[in-house]
Amino acid sequence: MTLLVISPDYASHLYPLATLATAWRDAGERVVVATGPATDTIVSAFGFERVGLQLGRGSNPGVIRAEAQPKGEDDALRGFFAATREGALATLEFQARARGADLLWNPVGVARAVEDVLHRVRPDEVIVDHLAFGARLALAGSGTRHADVVLGHPSALTVGEEVYGYPPAYPRAISPDAAGLASLRRLCEQVRDTFTAEWNDALRTLDPAAEPSADAFAETGDVLLLNYPDELHPAARTALLPPHAFLGSAVREEAPDEQVERWLSVNDRPVVYVSLGSFLSVRSDVLSRIVDALRPLEVRVALASGSTPRRELGRVPTGWLVRPELPQVRLLQRSVLAVSHGGNNSVTEALTAGVPLVLLPLSTDQFAGAAALEQAGFGEALDPNAATSSDIRAAAGRLLALDGDPRWRLESLSTSLRGRPGAERALHAIAASTSVR
Repeated sequence: MTLLVISPDYASHLYPLATLATAWRDAGERVVVATGPATDTIVSAFGFERVGLQLGRGSNPGVIRAEAQPKGEDDALRGFFAATREGALATLEFQARARGADLLWNPVGVARAVEDVLHRVRPDEVIVDHLAFGARLALAGSGTRHADVVLGHPSALTVGEEVYGYPPAYPRAISPDAAGLASLRRLCEQVRDTFTAEWNDALRTLDPAAEPSADAFAETGDVLLLNYPDELHPAARTALLPPHAFLGSAVREEAPDEQVERWLSVNDRPVVYVSLGSFLSVRSDVLSRIVDALRPLEVRVALASGSTPRRELGRVPTGWLVRPELPQVRLLQRSVLAVSHGGNNSVTEALTAGVPLVLLPLSTDQFAGAAALEQAGFGEALDPNAATSSDIRAAAGRLLALDGDPRWRLESLSTSLRGRPGAERALHAIAASTSVR
């Protein structure tokens, strides 16, 4: 049996998808990953085959740098980074305007390339990233049964009256004004309509008899998988989802890192893990405030600096571990606190390890994700552009002292996520859907 995994050429997307595919690999099945060359080493590390597939203009092997992107994508990335400095609304507006080029790049060309991959690989089952809209067009147009994986917060799939790109919730510290929100919603509605028209045009080219979509952002595959704990998802919103399965988390295994293991063994002082992800580590101003906030605390810090040069972090205490990239899963296993931008990988991996989070959300689904963690009592969210070092330090102190009911519920969730990994849940969900066909 052959499983085909279709992923954008981004490490943050490929890691959870590849982790899900390990259930098939461990069962002795063949796994083929269709993605670009930037993430080839990741595919190889999992022991999978790779076939070339370009789903978009950009790529990210682990730390993204604008200067490493193709012409056009570099300026778009710089524009996005600049927007994050203006705040949530400016960032969401920028992302909305870029949506077509980001998510539906060369749709017919991508779809034809996916059709070629399907012909060459002849998979029995297909797993595809929900945001790979061009690939999903090919699968829909060719009638290929597939599992659609929402890797971000579940709000990445709109339900009911929601509009893609317009967060259904914000944490307390980020409260855009009413006029700005109304303007953002109008923009997102316009983008939805334009995007859906482009989706339908491409779908007609691929399959003239296909039923047009009313909202391409609400389209799903034959099997819907959500890389998120159902325990944190509101029951009222769950009721609006099409048939689905919550995977909890997709926590990957990491190769041993001798430097990290030596660092962890030095003493028993509590560890705080810091990362703003593969994109937003460019925000050196936020990272330097985090360093300043944690410096006086009785903790050791492991900080993934990404694209921020070490010299821009300020004074880093002796004994801290600072590298552009770090084995996040391993360090979270030993951490008592994480400081993060609130990306879904970081959030679900921290929850699996039972680690509370200080969140500094900057874009897209990070706002809704931060609001959910805050409501559950598993984290505190701050405005990354307004929070001072003192604010971050105070939030960290409160979460380091987390106890009582929130601590018990976090540990209970961690036990549940570790007891039934996402890969096992994905395999079961797809097998169950196949048996009732």
